[in-house]
Amino acid sequence: MAALVQYVVLRRDLQAGLGWPLGALVAQACHAATAAIHLHYEHPHTRAYLGQLDTMHKVVLEVADELTLTTLGETLAQAGIDHKLWVEQPENVATCIALRPYPKEEVHKYLKKFKLLK
Repeated sequence: MAALVQYVVLRRDLQAGLGWPLGALVAQACHAATAAIHLHYEHPHTRAYLGQLDTMHKVVLEVADELTLTTLGETLAQAGIDHKLWVEQPENVATCIALRPYPKEEVHKYLKKFKLLK
């Protein structure tokens, strides 16, 4: 089986423009990644990924704003790519998307225009 990666895509403007602390951003990524794993726990890729506990690979990318994030979510949904759009409550703010673990080549084309989070 090809190497599996879990992509996490986080809104950059939450920290840069809206002043969210770094810890809050990390929490959003954790929520989304955990939810994506939970929702797709029985998928063979997820099971294999979790079986590699000490060598799991995640890639954390950034998008500029909420519109870019939600548009990505729509694109992924239309393509049948399993993911979780995390919407923080009670604020009802879309903050992050996490895909279930995938072979990179299956999903890279949807994510290649986004940069690594910095």
